[in-house]
Amino acid sequence: MKNWIGRLLGGAEKETAASAAIDAAAVANETDMAADVDAAYYRWLAASSGTNASLAIEQQILDEVRALTDNPESASGLVPRVPELVTQLLGALSDENISTSALSAEVGRDLVLVAEVIREANSAYYRPAKPIETLDGAVTMLGLNGLRMLLARIAMRPLIRVKAQGVARQVAPNVWRHSERCAFAASVMAPGLSAGVFESYLAGLMQNVGLQVAFQIADRVCQGKVPGSGTFGIELFEASRQLSAVIARHWDFPAEVVEAIAWAGDPDGPHLAQALTQGDRIAKLRLLLDAEVIEPDDSFVTKGLDGFQRRCLGKLAELAD
Repeated sequence: MKNWIGRLLGGAEKETAASAAIDAAAVANETDMAADVDAAYYRWLAASSGTNASLAIEQQILDEVRALTDNPESASGLVPRVPELVTQLLGALSDENISTSALSAEVGRDLVLVAEVIREANSAYYRPAKPIETLDGAVTMLGLNGLRMLLARIAMRPLIRVKAQGVARQVAPNVWRHSERCAFAASVMAPGLSAGVFESYLAGLMQNVGLQVAFQIADRVCQGKVPGSGTFGIELFEASRQLSAVIARHWDFPAEVVEAIAWAGDPDGPHLAQALTQGDRIAKLRLLLDAEVIEPDDSFVTKGLDGFQRRCLGKLAELAD
């Protein structure tokens, strides 16, 4: 009996070891796929200004970006602040019990914002049965979370579309397109990971702020160019994401949003970080598909995404720029 139990336990241990090996291989494959997507996306993003920089130049850029993480005040000074009116509105929207009329009154304080809300309610994403022409109708269509997301997007837009010249200005439109799509995709992934929907959206919008600073640094070091290597791009994304987390913390963003940005890409990160990681990849693939860099049957899509993620990828095609 003892030998039989020993063989049984030994077999279980072997099965457990085999299962662990399979899990480790799956994580490795996932990591490799994520790195390949990042490299492809970076090469496309930097294509018009990429140069064959030396390893020493690449390291200098990365060192300068990383050094800024120790100086959040200087780092945050390189991008505009969130408009005060929008932060006040977001604060008002933190009340889950706020009425539609109260929401309309808050939004109605700014005519530009009113136009944005009505435009959003009539977008292809919401697909109203007939055109919405009133603020109350638009607020009802968007709902509390939809309004929060729109306000966050309006607030973050100037942060990405910086007035810097050179490479940072060239890549800004595509960086912002990625930010919007990443935010949307992360918010879609959030419920399945028991993560906050709005917090995921906010993290998606915020994570590229550091990247715009990084492109300013690269432009200066490379005199109007940036290193074109995909391997460099992978490291730049990671370094700039940490910079985004530092800036977000300096601006008193919610702690879970800061944590999600800092941990994005780590398979053992918190649920919000996992939602951001998935949203980030889906958004990058959407831009690569739209630019015809890859095809819909590319392995990045067919093997890198599950069915739900592929449906989200398709939905991103409906987002207007």
